[in-house]
Amino acid sequence: MIEAHHLTKRYGEKLEVDQLSFTVRPGVVTGFLGPNGSGKSTAMRMVMGLDAPNAGDATVNGRHYHELAWPLREVGALLEAKAIHPGRSARAHLRMLAQASRIPLRRVDEVLELVGLTSVAGQRAGKFSLGMGQRLGMAAALLGDPGVLLFDEPVNGLDPDGIRWVRNLLKGLAAEGRTVFVSSHLMSEMSLTANEVVIIGKGRLIAEVQVAELLAGARNVTSGSARPSWRGCAPLSMNMAPTSP
Repeated sequence: MIEAHHLTKRYGEKLEVDQLSFTVRPGVVTGFLGPNGSGKSTAMRMVMGLDAPNAGDATVNGRHYHELAWPLREVGALLEAKAIHPGRSARAHLRMLAQASRIPLRRVDEVLELVGLTSVAGQRAGKFSLGMGQRLGMAAALLGDPGVLLFDEPVNGLDPDGIRWVRNLLKGLAAEGRTVFVSSHLMSEMSLTANEVVIIGKGRLIAEVQVAELLAGARNVTSGSARPSWRGCAPLSMNMAPTSP
């Protein structure tokens, strides 16, 4: 489980995240929905201990990230697809991570196969396309077989088959009882992937809601029915209709 309590982050005069609280439960895919620049990536970085909040805190299974004994075994994250040494091969990158966290090396080939990179495992990561980099980042997130996973815009750069593969992977991970938190700026993508969504705008919480409830409310608004109680979500209704590649 991921819990955020009144997370606040400033960069100079800019308030990036403002008193943000939410809970991400195990066993479901939880979407993190908001326009580009709304603070999603910053909030995820604070969960992962990469950015220190100015106020508030975030915990994973009741502990701060820096308190985890073997972080890669407990939390996996894809936050930046190109955060890889360009001169290392995909296999060498994953082997380095495995050795640092005392993960059996056989796991490297398992995740390479899972993400469809076995045939290019010996190639330098610097030559990878954005989509291939996303797949390698997901392999790294899955390497320690963690119970909590965060993915920041994981379908960026993927072709339609890759997008469908990511959707199925996330749903499968949640079905195994893991906590799965995935960000997107597209309601259409969340409607096909997530069970619940945390919606933010300008760094502030707008709503935590079931996807089915969100879509039903959008249909009511479109048909002229009463506006839903989470009416702050209405500006996000672009791309509201589900579209499958």
